[in-house]
Amino acid sequence: MKTYTVEEVAQHNKADDIWIIIDGKVFDVTKFVNEHPGGKKVLVKMAGKDASKKFKQFHNAAIMQKVGLPMQIGVVAGAAEAAGAAPAAAPAPKKTTPAATLTHPQQLVMADEARFGEGIPYGDPTWYQEWNSPYYKESHIRLRKIVREFVDKELMPYTHEWSEAKAIPREVVKKVGQMGLLAAACGAGTNPQIAGNKALNPYGLPGVKPEEFDIFHEFICIDELSRTGAGTIIWGLQGGLSIALPPVMNFARDEVRNKVVPGCLSGEKFIALAITEPSAGSDVQSLVTEAKDMGDYYLLNGEKKWITQGAYADYYTVACRTGGPGMGGISLLLVEREFPGVSARQMDVSGMWGSGTSYITFEDVKVPKTHLIGEVNKGFKYIMHNFNHERLGIVMQANRYARACIEEAFAYALKRKTFGVRLIDHPVIRNKFGHMIRQVEATHAWLESILYQVKTLPAETQPARLGGPVALLKAQATQTFEYCAREAGQVFGGLAYTRGGQAERVERGTREVRAFTVPGGSEEIMLDLGVRQALKNYEKKNKL
Repeated sequence: MKTYTVEEVAQHNKADDIWIIIDGKVFDVTKFVNEHPGGKKVLVKMAGKDASKKFKQFHNAAIMQKVGLPMQIGVVAGAAEAAGAAPAAAPAPKKTTPAATLTHPQQLVMADEARFGEGIPYGDPTWYQEWNSPYYKESHIRLRKIVREFVDKELMPYTHEWSEAKAIPREVVKKVGQMGLLAAACGAGTNPQIAGNKALNPYGLPGVKPEEFDIFHEFICIDELSRTGAGTIIWGLQGGLSIALPPVMNFARDEVRNKVVPGCLSGEKFIALAITEPSAGSDVQSLVTEAKDMGDYYLLNGEKKWITQGAYADYYTVACRTGGPGMGGISLLLVEREFPGVSARQMDVSGMWGSGTSYITFEDVKVPKTHLIGEVNKGFKYIMHNFNHERLGIVMQANRYARACIEEAFAYALKRKTFGVRLIDHPVIRNKFGHMIRQVEATHAWLESILYQVKTLPAETQPARLGGPVALLKAQATQTFEYCAREAGQVFGGLAYTRGGQAERVERGTREVRAFTVPGGSEEIMLDLGVRQALKNYEKKNKL
């Protein structure tokens, strides 16, 4: 790219000829002047000058990626010095002990080159900042880099635009599928029947061999996708996929699995889990949607509400009553959108706008017997089988959203001044960050501990041993998210009341947190379940 001197840039200082410098890059904003949200005079005033400080005061990095870079025409000679940045040539990394030669098998020393992220305090997990961790190895570091680069380039700059449009472009969903992120984020990566099966999982997993992929790789993918701080992105990509596809992968007949799984993992098709009804949410055993056995098929009638990705789904994993009352009379059916009698309409909700939250109606839908998932009247068992996975996914997302609130607010507090000093220099502001940080880090540590149990415990023991702790952790994560969204909003002030701009992730978070506190089990039910299971296990162990 062409190099200019500061003096050359300074010559372009008129209303019809405006060049500016931002971080050592030269931009010709002449044609943009009438579109600038802050008005024409703001750009005219900075014409021919270095606008780095002003730009950072009012904009976030995503705007530069999306709007700014297309207008870049060159760089400033001695760009690093002009931008006040560090020299381009970084010092050689220090030599560190290779992980394979460490004396302690649980220890992993992060090399200097493994320092990762923007560097905002607590804006990323501690293992991104050279902390030793027993959970991560080289494949995790490699995956983290791949996913972050993809998210920063392909998703982050467009989160506000897509959220406001209430949709993600289909070609973007397919690109995410081709990256292997849909498979990685929905449990397919840890499913040995799916992960390495090219017929079912055509694009594989991002930068990781199927045999080495574990629950922590899945965590990295969900965590990095959640950095967007937009339900439109994470739920629009895999909100239905991660909870509706596992029953198909694990319990459906081969003909159904072979038809449904490849398209969903590639981003060509969408699937939604249809359990919740107008009168039955967390109380699954009270659902009334009915499927009558008609010999060669089931006749399905009923309604489902608040179904994520349901508005545009091609398939529905439907919980319905095939037997008597209670949990023993529930089955799961794979219903195709094209079946006569299936209708869906998008609901108007507070947030997660691109996730297709919908109201589904089934009117005399004929569902082939082959589309029964597992055994008849065993559906409740299959639903419960995936509940821990679903709730852990919600925890991963909610805690990264909370961390994003810290990251955005901290960056703002470093540059915003009130009463002559930076916000971060006010004790009351530091107190807010202290409470946000301690809750996010505690939640993250508990999550990693539980994920290690998921990785190492026998699968058949996990529902009884982990159901309670996972339920408690879900309540912890969603309350932490809610707290951080509020406190970060207070740091931003009026900016957090405005959609878009520097506080867009925080503003969205204040609306979208409600989508985390209820789905997957409300906080009240989760807290009660956690204590009840602990009591049950205690009494059983002590034969009380």
